[in-house]
Amino acid sequence: MKSNEDLKQLDNKSVAETMIQIVEGCRVPTKMRYSDDWRMSCSLAEILSIRETSSGDTLYYIHYIDYNKRLDEWVSKERLDLQKLQLPERKDMKNALKNGSRPSSPEREITADIDVSQESYSIQSQNQSQSETNCQNLVKEEAIENGSSGVSQVIASPPNIPKKTPIAGRKRKFGQMGPIGQMGPIGQMGSIGLIGQSAAPVAAIEDQDSQDQDSCVPPLAAGASGAVLAPRTSGSLTVHHSDDIITRIKNMEMLELGRHRIRPWYFSPYPSELVSLPCIYLCEFCLKYLKSRKCLHRHSAKCALRHPPGNEIYRKATISFFEIDGRKNKFYAQNLCLLAKCFLDHKTLYYDTDPFLFYVMTEIDVRGFHIVGYFSKEKESSEDYNVACILTLPPYQRKGYGKLLIEFSYELSKFEGKTGSPEKPLSDLGLLSYRSYWSETILDILVNLKAVEPNEKPVMTINELSEVTSIKKEDVISTLQYLNLINYYKGQYIITITKEVLNAYDRAFQKRKVRIDSKCLHWTPKDWSKRGKW
Repeated sequence: MKSNEDLKQLDNKSVAETMIQIVEGCRVPTKMRYSDDWRMSCSLAEILSIRETSSGDTLYYIHYIDYNKRLDEWVSKERLDLQKLQLPERKDMKNALKNGSRPSSPEREITADIDVSQESYSIQSQNQSQSETNCQNLVKEEAIENGSSGVSQVIASPPNIPKKTPIAGRKRKFGQMGPIGQMGPIGQMGSIGLIGQSAAPVAAIEDQDSQDQDSCVPPLAAGASGAVLAPRTSGSLTVHHSDDIITRIKNMEMLELGRHRIRPWYFSPYPSELVSLPCIYLCEFCLKYLKSRKCLHRHSAKCALRHPPGNEIYRKATISFFEIDGRKNKFYAQNLCLLAKCFLDHKTLYYDTDPFLFYVMTEIDVRGFHIVGYFSKEKESSEDYNVACILTLPPYQRKGYGKLLIEFSYELSKFEGKTGSPEKPLSDLGLLSYRSYWSETILDILVNLKAVEPNEKPVMTINELSEVTSIKKEDVISTLQYLNLINYYKGQYIITITKEVLNAYDRAFQKRKVRIDSKCLHWTPKDWSKRGKW
């Protein structure tokens, strides 16, 4: 039998859950997926969006504080600990909306547990409704000021409003379009066209196919909210400067690619008609996206490809690389970018793939060449970048393929007689892979270095290390500092290798079963500066 106090606490909890109005920006402890223990798996999360299902249930899109965005998900109220709900502060919401997005982890004071008494709740409810009214006014003002296409779908801008002219020395606001910037990047996607772009209607999906085989540039991309957003037509994958509300929310449940079903990590602007489906089906050879398995089977009967388009420039055992020109094979390149955006958060998407080359790594079997990963690079890079975007698909991760892609990119740089470096910033997994590759490659040179004269210590300069490995000098220095190998001794800097570093090198060297064989690479560098428009 439960005591009166226990029953009273249960009644208070049910009253709190009923009376609390949860809004975007609230923080609440949330039970993480695949665990039934609240104490062990409960983590503080921020509510980014709220929606109602067709059955009338309410779902909350949450971001776990201090965790990667790939763990963001929709959860039901049962997984929220509403007794410890933290309401958003008004000043945080005001600043967030002025910048065009809500920060994932804003600074705020931790509020006390909610008092379920009627008096305190009526005060909270009044302040809360006032805060929501202020937020709506802010959204309207910012939609008018910035001309955001995502917001203007709901709130029309009044006519005859003069445009603001930018002032020198002042930071550019979120809604004003600026130059692409110095970063060109990751491969092949660029801004999704959320700012200052006019919306256009999406072509209806045909019954037979879900994507036209037209080689022209796709005119649209769809947002998670269902709004249609026109992409920019310059650039490809570039650095993600803003964290806008639409692209922060994962918009797909599942992808099917060949024998694998993959859960996307991040937002990707596939058409809105497809992202609402339980699964998007991709042809594993041409990467065309379709709405059902029946459409996929019908397409497979017509698709003549059994390998990526382009030239096969490397093959050893079951590993093969194809070089694909973003101008000649635009349809494939754009679909590859859409797929890559599902797993790359720090890049945004453009549809202009002409200035890029794509190098797709595949595994070979009797059914064909199956995509494992890829990297892209600019045809002409003013800063000697040898990689714009690099990705190993999740089913093939933790098998050494990431380092194989990196090693292949530097092998191409050796053929070109240049030093190269990946475009920054790198993702968390990309940084780990590059740092591991740099460490192993540099240690391999230093460990096997022999002295020129007997009874003398081996000598090698930073520039010589850079020339031998084709790794840029700045990356060599940062790697040596990361490994703590540079020491100052008797007025000069020397490199010292400890036993711990040697043991770590031996363990990593034994794990790498597959390496690039330069004898199997059949490729001639091209001077794109003499080719006009590529």
